[in-house]
Amino acid sequence: MSVLNTIWPGLGRDLLNGIIGSAVFPRPLRWRVLRALGMSVESANISPSVWFGSFSRVTIGGGTFINYGCMLNTSAPIRIGKDCDVGMRVTFVTSSHEIGSAHRRAGTATAKPIEVGNGVWIGAVSTILPGVTIGEGAIIAAGAVVSRDCEAHSLYAGVPARKVRELPSV
Repeated sequence: MSVLNTIWPGLGRDLLNGIIGSAVFPRPLRWRVLRALGMSVESANISPSVWFGSFSRVTIGGGTFINYGCMLNTSAPIRIGKDCDVGMRVTFVTSSHEIGSAHRRAGTATAKPIEVGNGVWIGAVSTILPGVTIGEGAIIAAGAVVSRDCEAHSLYAGVPARKVRELPSV
């Protein structure tokens, strides 16, 4: 496998993502197999086609639903709380780059964790950028790009995501 890993870094991860993320893989087994592979996950509903950069750097709380086509880039840890709903094709990006020289603008790679509180709803095709914390009970509207922390029990929308209003906390 080391020769294959030299030729294709991440081969094992890609194969496992392909198998576990397949529509024919039984959904009730998906979170259990992910836990066996090192993910910290309680009973969660994880749809097919969800891609994990690393299994050991992801924490998913019980009762959380992750919809089709989500991508979790795990250069740094990602923690998603309990009872969250993550819409289709949401992307969690933990890596970026410093601004480099004129020769190559993408400089030194950086990584920062993402934290999502309990009861959060993230709308479809949203992007959560490195270092963001989303407070408990917040809503991220579909298509939002979240580049800064979001307060608990608040609605955020837009590119970049901005606070639209506060939500009831009960």
